[in-house]
Amino acid sequence: RTGTMESYECCHYMITNSTVSSVPCLTMTTGHTDERALVPYNLDDFQAIAKAKLPRDLYEYLASGGDDEQTLSQNKAAFKQWFLRPRVLRHMTHLNTETTLFGQTLSMPVFVSPAGVMALCDPTHGECATARACGDCGTMFALSQHATRSIEQVAEGAPATNRWYQSYILKDRRMTLRLVKRAVQAGYQGIFLTVDSIRFGYREADARNGFNALPPPHRLVNYDENKDSPSKLSNTYNSGAEQAWDQNSEQMFDNNVSWADVSWLKKNGCPNLPLVIKGVMTGEDALLAIEAGADGILVSNHGGRQLDGCLASIDALPEVVSAVAGRVPVLLDSGVRRGTDVVKALALGATAVGIGKPVFFALATGGEKAVYDMLHMLKKEIEAAMAICGVEKVGDITQNLVARHPSGGPAVPYIRSAL
Repeated sequence: RTGTMESYECCHYMITNSTVSSVPCLTMTTGHTDERALVPYNLDDFQAIAKAKLPRDLYEYLASGGDDEQTLSQNKAAFKQWFLRPRVLRHMTHLNTETTLFGQTLSMPVFVSPAGVMALCDPTHGECATARACGDCGTMFALSQHATRSIEQVAEGAPATNRWYQSYILKDRRMTLRLVKRAVQAGYQGIFLTVDSIRFGYREADARNGFNALPPPHRLVNYDENKDSPSKLSNTYNSGAEQAWDQNSEQMFDNNVSWADVSWLKKNGCPNLPLVIKGVMTGEDALLAIEAGADGILVSNHGGRQLDGCLASIDALPEVVSAVAGRVPVLLDSGVRRGTDVVKALALGATAVGIGKPVFFALATGGEKAVYDMLHMLKKEIEAAMAICGVEKVGDITQNLVARHPSGGPAVPYIRSAL
């Protein structure tokens, strides 16, 4: 990294010539016969570089979705069905992307959603790299229960970062509670409870590639309550019994959960921290979550990795926002790739949005520095979109800035120019 969020210089990443032809980014010869320098100009460019660098089975584990991947595809495409209504000739002297979430100031309305096993892309630092990049950018990092660096390691490695923890409800309820309490003790500032994973979606790419266990030495270290030896749960999530890894790891989850468990976790695990329910896609469930004691809602279809054929998150958002009616903040993830996507989501009622897959691809591209670069890139896009839309502050982004196309859809199918 060559500067702060205010003083920034574009960076490049190295890749071998044997794979460079598959990467649709600007390439520059570095003087070496076996390497090129690639400059990403948007979040999708990080994915293209990562695809060229990662082993096929790992890349497809990160990039794929459930079943036919309809929802995976729709998550991005659905943003293109919403159109911005720019306002002109407005003062932009004090344009500011800062926002406040549960009393916590974020430099922009974007955070890193909880997503596990980051050491697969950065074996040296794992989740600590992403957490530090978020801290440097002044935004929030959510640590997955299925991380490859522990609650305490990330707290020690990124002490200045606004850290949240994400929980699944395990068959072992006592362990579920102990993990949340460890996060509270380690200074995490909020809890996400993921509720869409009573079963994991089936990803055929993992079965085809034989990706049914974490490659050594990686493991889900938060379950290692005895620091000197791996948890016995490793015999479950790394058993290799099923064709795809997530079908092994889901064996740890309680499949007899209810809304009463939200109240239980709030009361016994995090009574003094905000609890956000992740994976809500309907207005009915949003109301039930609030009744159970939730402090916020995260509209998410798990990046298209769970139920295939459900709505894109951006299309589910208006229903949830309408049902919640301002009682708690509504967040969104799944499919966000552009600053304009962020502005559209905020105009439809989201307080902030999370990103997931792009974080892994940035980590694979260049570790902590690349995650910082990617977040900075998104912030600059948000600034530009806000300015052109005529809004100086995040709080000025309202529903009158977004609309469906007058014809009911785009005038022509969306195809990005290949230049």
